[in-house]
Amino acid sequence: MRRLRRVVARVVDPVADALLRAGVSPDAVTVLGTIGVVVAALSLYPLGHLFVGTLVITVFVLSDLLDGTMARRSGRTSSWGAFLDSTLDRFGDGAIFAGLVLYLAERGDDPVGAVLALACLVLGSIVPYARARAEGLGMRADVGIAERADRLVVVLTTTAFVGLGLPSAVLTVVLGVLALASLVTVVQRVVHVRRQFLAAGGSATTP
Repeated sequence: MRRLRRVVARVVDPVADALLRAGVSPDAVTVLGTIGVVVAALSLYPLGHLFVGTLVITVFVLSDLLDGTMARRSGRTSSWGAFLDSTLDRFGDGAIFAGLVLYLAERGDDPVGAVLALACLVLGSIVPYARARAEGLGMRADVGIAERADRLVVVLTTTAFVGLGLPSAVLTVVLGVLALASLVTVVQRVVHVRRQFLAAGGSATTP
């Protein structure tokens, strides 16, 4: 893992430094990356360009690494940057699964896949909300089997291979697994927060 991080740093650090010298801000990279993901997912996926769409999306998703590196190397890390990054991540993630919903619905022969992609979209927004809401109440909810990075890697990898000729049924199965994993993660976070609440002397009764 450390070796991989060093390799990534060798690629990302020079690019980050070059952008900073050119006067580009980390926030600008965050916004541009999100726009790129949204446009690619909602334009290429519905048209069936799964492999090309995934390549373009992956490039823009990697801006997450770039803007964070730029912020650290320029000393501009801030709560605002973290808030902006997390908020725009929801747009990107939602667009990816929305693009798959449109693709599968347009095909007309896989309504189950379309429904599962929609479930992933909805549950994928609840997972980070549960954590944010818990932290807003002074508790933690950083648990679960399906973190954002895991979901993205799995869905993008599968979508790319389907674009290269893998049966679309594989995508449907993976979407089902991701939907289930996301649901389990939501439940895990709810249970984790409830335990903290009870441990702090709270009442188990909800209004």
